[in-house]
Amino acid sequence: MSRARVLLLNAALGPLDYRVPQGMIVEPGSIVVAPLGPRQLTGVVWEPERMPSDAEVGDNRLRNLIAVHDAPPLKAELRRLVEWTADYYLAPPAAVLRMALPSSSALEGGRTVLEYRATGQVPDRLTPQRAQALERIGDRQGLIRELALIAGVSDAVIRGLCKAGAIEPIEVALDTPFEEPNPDHAPPELTPEQGAAATRFVQAVRARSFQPFLLDGVTGSGKTEVYFEAIATALREDRQSLVLLPEIALTEPFLRRFAARFGVLPVAWHSGLRQSHRRRSWRAIASGQAKVVVGARSALFLPYADLGLIVVDEAHEASFKQEEGVNYHARDTAVMRGRFEEIPVILASATPAIETRHQVQLGRYEEVKLPARFGGATLPEIAPIDLLSDPPPRGHWLAPTLVRAIEDTLARGEQALLFLNRRGYAPLTLCRHCGHRFQCPNCTAWLVEHRLIHRLQCHHCGLIAKPPELCPECKAEDSLVACGPGVERIADEVAALFPDAPRAIVTSDTIWSPAKAAEFVARMEANEISIVIGTQLVTKGYHFPNLTLVGVVDADLGLSGGDLRAAERTFQQIAQVAGRAGRAAKPGRVFIQTHDVSAPVIQALVSGDADSFYAAETDARHEAGAPPFGRMAAIIVSSENAQAATETARLIGRTAPHVEDMHVFGPAPAPLAMLRGRHRHRLLVHATRALDVQDVIRDWLGSLDWPNSVRVSVDVDPYSFL
Repeated sequence: MSRARVLLLNAALGPLDYRVPQGMIVEPGSIVVAPLGPRQLTGVVWEPERMPSDAEVGDNRLRNLIAVHDAPPLKAELRRLVEWTADYYLAPPAAVLRMALPSSSALEGGRTVLEYRATGQVPDRLTPQRAQALERIGDRQGLIRELALIAGVSDAVIRGLCKAGAIEPIEVALDTPFEEPNPDHAPPELTPEQGAAATRFVQAVRARSFQPFLLDGVTGSGKTEVYFEAIATALREDRQSLVLLPEIALTEPFLRRFAARFGVLPVAWHSGLRQSHRRRSWRAIASGQAKVVVGARSALFLPYADLGLIVVDEAHEASFKQEEGVNYHARDTAVMRGRFEEIPVILASATPAIETRHQVQLGRYEEVKLPARFGGATLPEIAPIDLLSDPPPRGHWLAPTLVRAIEDTLARGEQALLFLNRRGYAPLTLCRHCGHRFQCPNCTAWLVEHRLIHRLQCHHCGLIAKPPELCPECKAEDSLVACGPGVERIADEVAALFPDAPRAIVTSDTIWSPAKAAEFVARMEANEISIVIGTQLVTKGYHFPNLTLVGVVDADLGLSGGDLRAAERTFQQIAQVAGRAGRAAKPGRVFIQTHDVSAPVIQALVSGDADSFYAAETDARHEAGAPPFGRMAAIIVSSENAQAATETARLIGRTAPHVEDMHVFGPAPAPLAMLRGRHRHRLLVHATRALDVQDVIRDWLGSLDWPNSVRVSVDVDPYSFL
């Protein structure tokens, strides 16, 4: 090639043409360094016919490429995925490509780095900070900055320990190979139903052809062990496997189960990894040396050398939908990657999404069912608690029936879980004298009280403020009152009712890393915790044999608002958390506190008739033309200038095209009218399934101009309506 079309990692630019210097060898997919003005940017060589340029430039005006990175070229299958994602989700191709190249250091050749570890020596001058650092570091190893973060001290403390001989540097090769899993390490004994399911997946992996599966199994049915057999087959064929998980907090329990089955840990990929680990993982994935990768949704775009299987675990989870940057859905994009790679894709869930069920009905996905729990365990008995006839005492949140059930559970030496999907102590803090409410200055949201850290916090922009001693409005002292419950408030009530019962609060505030999740799991398995109070973080992935009681504190919480998936999400969440009870020999019980026992979602949970519930929800969606029977796209307009945001939203609404089978609603101020200091308006596009709504929106918005201070983003298939 004497001329190359390059897609640079700059979302504001389209593809640019460059001259290939004599002696430099590039091909489509080559990762190159190209000049742009005085800067040098990374980019990928693309086929000109698949990435048209706005204007052709003569050869005599082209600038030379600077270098080719020492990394394998991106395969055609990944380039097709980048194109499809950019086209379907109306995102700049460069923004999608950046997800495949997340680490600039990974593009460099073999390197070593100095990491540090404790020597076991105690320095003569042992200050409290030094003692804390040595205790927390233990046998861990990392860069000075990483060890300082682990220890909760400054970099200077770590450097002082180095000078004192308590910490030593060691040279680490960044590209050390990972241990390869052994498919025959500890094969499980499967039930006949599990064996039949595993056989079907093994056949699909061996066939090396595209086939999407729905692995629909009740909680505790052993779905993980079944798809592990498909991974074992991919390993025997020397191919790679990818397992996507919805939360990084679930990574640690999964890693332990994987290591028990295959003898070694898989390669992890998530935001909690240190930079050197991400670099090592990326290069091992690109070379094909990393055989099994488990990670968050971003792992989907990594450059696998020879991918043989994709598994999306807990595939119904809304957290697979990215809400910032490229607004893609990892579940659907995983299916498309499977199609481009010509490999099977397994969507595993105990409560599949209506969209996935619909694909099964259309015959596009093959359903594999596991209707019973593994090892003779039975599904828990579910009972409602009518808060109108059995209310908690004034100022409390746990009904007497649930309190008695907890007493009985603790008396038997078993564990209980209380579920409330609301972080913090209380969702609203106000002044009892003047009624002043504490609102985030950057968002249209209340500040949530977190008593564990003695702060008021915004859960949207992350703002943290110290609770004032005086009301800022009327200056009254000791007048602040918490309204409503969060998990911390429920934990206080549990502490008052059961002072001798060890308890743990499990939220993203307390379990923010795989290491914290591992610590929680170890304490639960050692029966050091009797009562868990948690948010949706505890609804999936955990297996505690001694946990026999689940109490849902407020089943009505997720049913409010205008979300078209509200009832479905509530059913999924409660069914998942109910599935934590009675997963072994001891039977489980679940109590659901609600103000509306007759609500269809509550009736479906109590009766166990999920099919009727999903049928009714599907019919309602069909009648409304809502997904999966219709198409939706949200257009979000935001700006720090309120007038500019309003005028741009009105411009977009005023110029909406009149297209048959498509309706545009809005503009209107978003329910979250301000977010991170930006004023927001929304429009909703609703169309029939047959309409190519992306082309319509692309032409519509492409013909308009708005101020640079205004940001317009499109969310195809939206999951959030805030």
